[in-house]
Amino acid sequence: MAKAMDAKSLFDLTGRTVIVTGGAVGIGKVYSKALGQVGANVVIADITDNQGGRLRGDIVDAGGNAIYVSTDVSHMAACQALADTTLATFGTIDGLVNNAALYAAIPKRDDWTTIPEDEWDRLMAVNLKGLFNCCKAAVPAMKSQGYGKIINISSSTWLSGTTGRLHYTTSKAGVVGFTRSISHDLGKDGICVNAVCPGLTKSETIAAVMPEAHWQRRQAKMAESAAIPRLQKPEDLVGTILFLLSAASDYVTGQTIACEGGANHL
Repeated sequence: MAKAMDAKSLFDLTGRTVIVTGGAVGIGKVYSKALGQVGANVVIADITDNQGGRLRGDIVDAGGNAIYVSTDVSHMAACQALADTTLATFGTIDGLVNNAALYAAIPKRDDWTTIPEDEWDRLMAVNLKGLFNCCKAAVPAMKSQGYGKIINISSSTWLSGTTGRLHYTTSKAGVVGFTRSISHDLGKDGICVNAVCPGLTKSETIAAVMPEAHWQRRQAKMAESAAIPRLQKPEDLVGTILFLLSAASDYVTGQTIACEGGANHL
């Protein structure tokens, strides 16, 4: 694990190399930008090449270090290529944010029995197998240096259940189990693994597919029952992500942190 250091250094991510899957758009884009701002080497992994290239340029233009690697996390070969490119460019893999997931592109279905088998399989391949593939590719480098941080992005939907996207909710519950189990496998190697559960977040990708009336209803629900009575923004998650990637959380592993404004899931 990391050597003892002063309190200020505990939160320092300067020079740390962090992979963010799904890091070119939506909430992942906000994670990538924030990491660039705090001095990390950012590896943007996504399938949206145009957006990924632009974001990489934005981070570099702002004085940060970043590369973009086109990656479909559902394929092990692509994830291994991502790890290899990261090591060839920066020499280490210090952090991995498993953020890539299918949600906005999946239609909400009133009848769960109408979910096509291929849609179920594709969602699980990205939302769950993607975590397995990325961890399998990145962990050897973390083991060799005796240190690493992995954050798996789940969702608050698994706490309450939700209609319309049974496969999505199921996959995000799986993320929690995956996190708890693999933390025991990797703790002896100095690698911490935690999960973060956002609530429904008004990112650019989600806002593009949900009508304004939906957000108005969501705002009313949050005002009525949440501890923090407003809609969640992507920026609300940044502090938790940076903490879990930093040395300040070196004794935190296997945990699931709900970062959703104290929403009432009962």
